[in-house]
Amino acid sequence: MNDMIKKLSQTIVNYSVAVKKNDRVLIQYESTQCNPLVKCLIMDIYKNGGIPFVKLVDNELNTLIVENANSETIDEIVKMKTYEVDNFDCFIRICYTENEYEDKNVKSSVRKELGEKSRKVDDIRINERRWVLLNYPSLVDAYKAHMKYDDFYNYSMEVMNVDYKGMSKNIEPLKKLMESTDKVRIVGPNTDITFSIKGMPAIPCCGTANIPDGELYTAPLRDSVNGIITYNTPSPYHGNIFNNISLEFENGQIVNCSSSQDNDLLKEIFDTDDGARYIGEFSLGFNPKIVNPIGDILYDEKIMGSIHFTPGRCYDDCNNGNVSSIHWDLVLIQTPEYGGGEIYFDDVLIRKDGKFVLDELKQLN
Repeated sequence: MNDMIKKLSQTIVNYSVAVKKNDRVLIQYESTQCNPLVKCLIMDIYKNGGIPFVKLVDNELNTLIVENANSETIDEIVKMKTYEVDNFDCFIRICYTENEYEDKNVKSSVRKELGEKSRKVDDIRINERRWVLLNYPSLVDAYKAHMKYDDFYNYSMEVMNVDYKGMSKNIEPLKKLMESTDKVRIVGPNTDITFSIKGMPAIPCCGTANIPDGELYTAPLRDSVNGIITYNTPSPYHGNIFNNISLEFENGQIVNCSSSQDNDLLKEIFDTDDGARYIGEFSLGFNPKIVNPIGDILYDEKIMGSIHFTPGRCYDDCNNGNVSSIHWDLVLIQTPEYGGGEIYFDDVLIRKDGKFVLDELKQLN
């Protein structure tokens, strides 16, 4: 375990955020259970000449603050976030799941106001700073994955420590193909959807922002999405878990939505703002070590043979003009065990049942 922690720390410091001399690095973590990794990060940051800082966040207490927030409180929260982006060069955020329902009672009006007021500072943090996000394995994660804790711990370290440099090289043919594609069609159980990605860049994700990683994303032209898509993984969002979410699109906009859970709440999420009913990201997942969902988006969106098709905000490096305070990565797995499916680029089949079929892409299988 110590060797895996050391390797992960070195990957984060030397590769993900590439700490340089005099970089001010904020390590934000959510439990003292993360201390073994945090200690390694501190020492590796010092080895690179950086300056480490730590911030321990208690999610229960932090949620209590947000639950009781008013406009003035939200303004002060945004000031603190602004202080951080103004004073740190790199951000390492280590999540630790203890209760996914902790923020269930936060009012949607508070979420909306906080999201709108934080949008500018969040954009700076995401697009102008070096950052990485990961989840330290917890008992709750092991329970969701139906594993013993020790087995899940070893599994999580394995999927976080894949060869990201090799992945970055293997992804190049897919990036080139995606950037030359106009029409995309995705077909599967209760799914038949088309959209255009003409002229949009394709952005490789190989360990520089998320750990674990393994995806290539772009964004559809905002008004080009038509058809229906049905997701087949659990989708947590702000203290609620949704299953079998189905979205119907007309000219880019979600016109109908349903799930196995609270449809009124689902509609409320998509009514957060105008951009919440449009798509900000389309991505293909291919982490070779992740094959089954555990109800954790950070893992599930990287599943080999998956896609995610994301309502809400787009990224600046792949800007389709969609602005929103939400960004909800909803995941569809297309391997045979999960119903299969096909992806077509300009009417050419490029992936079937989760496997790339073109010779130049098969190394990603």
